[in-house]
Amino acid sequence: MLGDYPLKGRRASEIAAHIEQGVSRGQLAPGAALPPLRDLAAELGVNPNTVAAAYRLLRDRGVIETAGRKGSRILPRPALTPRDQIRVPVPARARDLSTGNPDPALLPDLGPPLAAAAEAVRAEPVLYGHPRIDAGLLELARASFEADGLHGPIAVASGALDTIERALGAWLRPGDAVAVEDPGWGSLLDLLPAMGLRPEPVRLDDEGLLPDSLALALAGGARAVVVTSRAQNPTGAVLTARRAAALRAVLAGHPGVLLIEDDHGHGMVDQPYHPLVGAGSRHWAVVRSAAKAYGPDLRVSVMVGDEETVGRVAGRLRLGAGWVSHLLQRTVAELWRADAVPAASVAAVYRARRDALLGELAARGIEAHGKSGLNVWVPVPDETSALAALVQRGWVAAPGARYRIQSPPGLRFTTARLDADDARRLAEDLAEVLGSGGGGSRLV
Repeated sequence: MLGDYPLKGRRASEIAAHIEQGVSRGQLAPGAALPPLRDLAAELGVNPNTVAAAYRLLRDRGVIETAGRKGSRILPRPALTPRDQIRVPVPARARDLSTGNPDPALLPDLGPPLAAAAEAVRAEPVLYGHPRIDAGLLELARASFEADGLHGPIAVASGALDTIERALGAWLRPGDAVAVEDPGWGSLLDLLPAMGLRPEPVRLDDEGLLPDSLALALAGGARAVVVTSRAQNPTGAVLTARRAAALRAVLAGHPGVLLIEDDHGHGMVDQPYHPLVGAGSRHWAVVRSAAKAYGPDLRVSVMVGDEETVGRVAGRLRLGAGWVSHLLQRTVAELWRADAVPAASVAAVYRARRDALLGELAARGIEAHGKSGLNVWVPVPDETSALAALVQRGWVAAPGARYRIQSPPGLRFTTARLDADDARRLAEDLAEVLGSGGGGSRLV
């Protein structure tokens, strides 16, 4: 028994499936302790090894965590309850600033490039045995990476998260720890336990990861690091040259660690890119996605890395999906070649909208962060009460719980479509909600 939920099953797969079912239905609460192996084995009339195998399955699927003599328990946020389910209802006439979406008005018209891609496929159908990467996209990606000093083989996958998952899977195994930004990308924080990996939080400020915090994570055994170069989600942090140099010095002492850089702001920010690659990491990857600049439905990302990592990623892709649709690849290539979304002009618009809110908040003594990208992060004393009070005033923000592991509470506001008048009204309402305290704990 586990509370009022009786555990059942004779085989490891049956026991694991029954526990998973209880978690997904909310009958087994996050953090709930599971019975010791021998106790559950005696209760079910099975060998303890069967229960141990069931627990291993659940750990590998990101449902439970095991801690030796401390036993096993449901993860505080199991993979069956992703962070994006933490939603605030959007009342009628309220402004939804929680989405993280780009401004549709700044996205390109996909009609002409799609038509050109379709015509290319008509003229030369893509059949089994065709090269998996479109030659035009490969050429553009290589030129872009080499301009930033990145040299190596290239792979194409279905978005940044797909690429990161494949790169992690190439080297890590269930139970391994991964150093991640805190606060950081909620989808990545969900992905890791789903792969059986443990997120190791690393603090950050407006210039990116803090070197001392990264050093602690690596000393603690983290086997991989995932870092956002620009437009960090949710804080907007961007790696500066000074911070990148300090992080490279830390990474140089851990050459066996897998380094993954997500250049999230590529194509829509105006800050320079400062790579961490070259710090001595034997295995590395840099990822650039089409989602923010060209639209989230263009599920195409390009990746450069060392030969072994890219080879493993490409090999696993061949055994699964095979390749990313050449219609999508050629569409992205057409947009890239035509400079359909000039990065400088788009970045200027997003910067103006961020700065409008940051300026209004600063004028009212409210701490906020947003050096790049589409979002502004505001520390608050209590997320629940701040969210509820803002909803009453017609604003919906993203709760910081989607992005945090150990970092202090905060709210994320997507400013991609926020004009100056809205920024002023939002800052006034937020000042009333937060009172004279001026906000919550600092980011670091």
